[in-house]
This record gives sequence, structure tokens and C-alpha cells, in this order.
Amino acid sequence: MTAIDLNADLGEGFGRWRLTDDERLLSVVTSANVACGFHAGDAATMRRVCELAAERGVRIGAQVSYRDLAGFGRRAMDVPPEELTAEIAYQIGALEVFARAAGTRVSYVKPHGALYNRVVHDEEQAGAVVDGVLLADASLPVLGLPGSRLLKLAGKAGLPTVTEAFADRAYTEEGTLVPRGREGAVVTDPDAVVARSVSMARFGEVDAHGGARIRVRARSLCLHGDTPGAVDLARRIRERLLGAGVRVEAFA
Repeated sequence: MTAIDLNADLGEGFGRWRLTDDERLLSVVTSANVACGFHAGDAATMRRVCELAAERGVRIGAQVSYRDLAGFGRRAMDVPPEELTAEIAYQIGALEVFARAAGTRVSYVKPHGALYNRVVHDEEQAGAVVDGVLLADASLPVLGLPGSRLLKLAGKAGLPTVTEAFADRAYTEEGTLVPRGREGAVVTDPDAVVARSVSMARFGEVDAHGGARIRVRARSLCLHGDTPGAVDLARRIRERLLGAGVRVEAFA
């Protein structure tokens, strides 16, 4: 029987501003990618999301990013490897404090936004992220795009790796994500998002931007928490997955 983890980006607020409906999403997902303060999130938000996740038995992941609050971590940046390594470890460590205070721990690491896309191909930046994870905790799994430099380097370094697919993001024929600046990069039709989720979970396939059918083998499926109607969409996806015979559970 096929199994899939459902992860969502949570805690993406700052001060009085909140972007994601953390409490309701935590009743649906099995893993929470918690913003660690560099692209979004602050200490109080991180603590609150960790407490809610712990109450619901949802795994906590450190959603690490370039230092880019103004651009929500989606702007291209050139950060020296030594600096990026330290900043990755710093973000993981900050979230770990709140996770442990809530009676749990950080269970994995996932890059966000521009950093996520950069480490698909960039050896140097991917290596810096891996070094940052090793510095924080050499047992932490790394979540990323199948075939990415990040996962290859993480595997070589002895870190567990977890492949990820995206319910609401368009794919190129090479299996990478269509850049957000291009038309059609985000799939907005709820029915299409649900159908794509089931296809990727059951068959490891999805229609790329342009129509070609491509392979997308993944153990975790990302549902963006800042998508309009994200909670209802997440519930629909989970129900359809269960109805299709797919177990919804956190990755081992």
C-alpha cells in the first residue's frame, strides 16, 4: 500500500501579521515546515506553532532560508558558503529550542523559496546547506527535490534524504519547478491540484508544463499554506488520497 507524507509551510507570519492558518492546517498535515525567522516567522510564532504541532503529533521541520524578510525568501541572493552554513545551523538551532520546550524536536530540514530552487543545481550552495545541517545535527533528514544536488550531497554526507513533490506547482519537462515569475507556475484550479496529488502519490507521475507526462517519485507532498483556501484544499487532498488507497503518514 502506497504511503505519502503531507507537509505544509507554516508559521509564515511576523509580529501581528499572519499568512498561514497554522492551527487548522495542523489538523490535516503530517509534517510542518516551520519558518525560522529568516524569510518569515518570529520567536513567538515559532514557539506557538511548535506547541500546536506537538499537541497534534505533527512532525516539525526547520524551513531554512536566505536572510530575506522583505522578499519572503524568494529573491535570488549570493551568500558566501561559510556564512550560509552558519545561518542554516542558526535557524535549525533556534527552532530546536522551541520544539524541545514543547516536548518534541526538529525532525527534518527543508530549504525555502530561492534557496530551495538554487540548491537543485548549485553545488556550492547545496554543500553549504548540507554543512549547516551537519553542524546542527548530523542525524536530521533533508527534504528536497528528486535528483537535486542538495539530496545527492546530503546522501554522500550520510544524512537521510526525503524526496518531495508539489501539489500546486507546475513542473518543467526536466522535473524541476517552473519559476514563479513565469505564467502557469502555480496551479490554481483546486480540482487539478487534487488530481495531481493523487497521480503523484499513486503512480509517481504528473503532467509537466506543456503537457508531457513525467516521473515524480516522492515520499512527501507539499501543500503551500499561503494558497487561498489552503485548509479546505488540504482536506480534499487528504480525503482523496485515502479514498485512492494511499496511507497518509509522516515519513520514517
